[in-house]
Amino acid sequence: MRLIAIDIGMGTQDVLVYDPERRMENCTKLVLPSPTLLKASAVRRARALGRDVVLTGGVMGGGHITRAVREHIEAGLRVYATRDAALTLKDDLRRVERMGVRLIEHEDEAPEDAVAVELRDLDLPMLERMLLCVDEPLPEVVAVAVQDHGFSLSSNRVFRFEHLRRTLERGGRIEHFAYMGNVPEHLTRMRQVCADAAPRRCLVMDTGPAAIFGCLTEEEGSCVVVNVGNGHTLGAAVCDGRVVGLFEHHTRLVDARKLDALIEGLWSGTLTHEQVFEEGGHGAYVKEPIGETRVLVTGPNRHIMRGSSLSVSFPAPFGDMMLTGCFGLLFAARALGLDVPDTTDL
Repeated sequence: MRLIAIDIGMGTQDVLVYDPERRMENCTKLVLPSPTLLKASAVRRARALGRDVVLTGGVMGGGHITRAVREHIEAGLRVYATRDAALTLKDDLRRVERMGVRLIEHEDEAPEDAVAVELRDLDLPMLERMLLCVDEPLPEVVAVAVQDHGFSLSSNRVFRFEHLRRTLERGGRIEHFAYMGNVPEHLTRMRQVCADAAPRRCLVMDTGPAAIFGCLTEEEGSCVVVNVGNGHTLGAAVCDGRVVGLFEHHTRLVDARKLDALIEGLWSGTLTHEQVFEEGGHGAYVKEPIGETRVLVTGPNRHIMRGSSLSVSFPAPFGDMMLTGCFGLLFAARALGLDVPDTTDL
């Protein structure tokens, strides 16, 4: 079964077209700018032209887009947004209006000369055009990783980490972090991805766990896996294929010394949620201490850990670190019953 896996982060979107007729190393791969970067660039091009902007589409990853919208308004230009698109900026639409964004029911309510920017994480038509240039048809099964904070009118840090904690309590195996047709209502970003993938079958998963499990080519034993992403850093204590503890922080707030302390607290069971949250991170939860163990570091900012005092390794599954999240999506597809070979056969 052919499958396209897309790991969407803050800096890049990493793409793997899995074909069972090829060795993994020979499958088509792409590393592209992230959707939030591309949409932010579209807003900034409109600002350079002195044009108003109307945001359409649905909820997607914010970050760069939110900053571009603020810059547009500060420049004296107007930003209109449909209600679905405005959820990209904030879940509380009253806060969106306080930013200066003008909410509309339909894009036709914006001035005719406003530049339309359609918001969506998953752009299959774009990927299909690119792949057809190299005679690669778009597969019928799509697997996508995004970081979903969940819909919340209060602290999204608290809401997101509570969701992760509940997932650990359910068992912490890869299949508990992935969804196919059963996405919870509060995971609005993942639900939008599934809608944009239709009519193709779509698996969705969080980016952090996708990278964690993508590092694991076998389930035996224990380890700590740290994914140092462009926006967030997730550390997970793994025992026999189960995540039994984790922490999530903002990458801009950590260095090697800080991560060493977090890892040691994670494997010893002394790390607390309050400790990480009060530092500006999302939180921590330790279900089972696993003791001192090997540390695997992945992610586009893994270089931070080159100054670690711990014994760390930097795995490159199938020879490609940037596709670690895509490999995690592939393993999740197998765990949910799709026709994907065992990792030892890939």
